[in-house]
Amino acid sequence: MARKAIGIDIGGTGIKGALVDVKKGELIGERIRFMTPEGGRPEDIARVVAEIIAAMPGASRWTPVGICFPAVVQHGTTMSAANVSKDWIGLDAEKLFSEKLGRRVHILNDADAAGVAELKYGAAKKRKGLVIMTTLGTGIGSALFINGHLVPNAELGHLEIDGVDYETMASFAAKERENLSWDEWAGRLQKYYSRLEALFSPDLIIVGGGVSKNHTEFLPKLKLRAEILPAQKRNSAGILGAAWAAADRHAED
Repeated sequence: MARKAIGIDIGGTGIKGALVDVKKGELIGERIRFMTPEGGRPEDIARVVAEIIAAMPGASRWTPVGICFPAVVQHGTTMSAANVSKDWIGLDAEKLFSEKLGRRVHILNDADAAGVAELKYGAAKKRKGLVIMTTLGTGIGSALFINGHLVPNAELGHLEIDGVDYETMASFAAKERENLSWDEWAGRLQKYYSRLEALFSPDLIIVGGGVSKNHTEFLPKLKLRAEILPAQKRNSAGILGAAWAAADRHAED
């Protein structure tokens, strides 16, 4: 596996990237962040990604590039689009980025990338069995791993509970929108994670997203059979996971 890789994390409001030491799981230099172009159209986002890589010291023409994106990704094609243009739906995104960057890229779902970062460098490192990563933010993202292997595009945030897509009730955005107390929100999280546990019987659940920095306010209130831990990589998770995935793909080719 290559020692270095570039990780790019595309979001609805910002695009950030960095060169990564994939052996250590550390950023090399500073993260570079540009605003996501208004409308989030494919050509515009690809142009910004190219600008980020061009501004990245130490990144060579042969450095593997991994990109995580807020969509279901199947064989390099984005099958959905969250907070970006609907033009991404059904688009061969790997082809688009490869042509714009002049190099091969590997693209994966953003929650999957965050999960990979925790599996390789964070809370799930060296853990076996079934591990579920969840990210609490605008919605609920998820990543599923069995004995260290990713099952891609697990949309477990969309579990239907009480007749509704429960991320609309239990996401951090729902907490803010309804001005819920930590106790009130923990009650909703309890219902969500209890259903997740009933369906999958995981060995470990990891909770990420920006709110995970406040994990002492709500995780101790949850009563589950599985161990539940806060994510460790947080804001760098997408970059780290995307970079590792790109380096791994590069090693296979």
